[in-house]
Amino acid sequence: MDLVSDDRSADLAALADLLAGPLLPAARGLLGCRLHVGGVTVRITEVEAYAGSGGDSASHAHRGRTPRNAVMFGPAGHAYVYFTYGMHWCMNVVTGVEGEASAVLLRAGEVVDGLATARERRPAIRRDVDLARGPARLCSALGIDREAYGAYLLGDGPVRLRPPVLPVPPETVVAGPRVGVTGAHDLPWRFWLDGDPTVSAYRRHVPRVRR
Repeated sequence: MDLVSDDRSADLAALADLLAGPLLPAARGLLGCRLHVGGVTVRITEVEAYAGSGGDSASHAHRGRTPRNAVMFGPAGHAYVYFTYGMHWCMNVVTGVEGEASAVLLRAGEVVDGLATARERRPAIRRDVDLARGPARLCSALGIDREAYGAYLLGDGPVRLRPPVLPVPPETVVAGPRVGVTGAHDLPWRFWLDGDPTVSAYRRHVPRVRR
């Protein structure tokens, strides 16, 4: 019997159960997980949770199902990838019960493998801690684009999410308001690893003044 393989299978099953459960525990549980894509591995250090229709006006599913957000309605464990500002890709992990939209935005991470490849993809970045510091940078470092939309993350495909190598101590997880959203500003649904240098800076959304 391969005890190591059995342990890994059990950890992956536990992660699947976590993602299929309530949104906020799933978001916290993604911290420390590792995302493998395109020859690069990132350890997730910051996330944001987004619910479905109803009270979370910042969610892409706030007004219901569309072709763009359909994957947010489940099942859990799939990737919701979207294009923003005409130039950036961002990636979410779908969570919760199938039929009820929710997802967790991957906001930042530490490149722990494939550093040379990540540097090639982001040649303008001077510090390694900034390679995946922010949701667009994270996707750029990993080479994530529209091809990752809907990918099952817990299988053996090209986009793979795996549990933390070591458990994340609960006292190292911090919660606060989400960054730059236009609605539901003060919901403390952003979670990050306290003191980690790859965590992005907080910026509250400021509406543009029309002239």
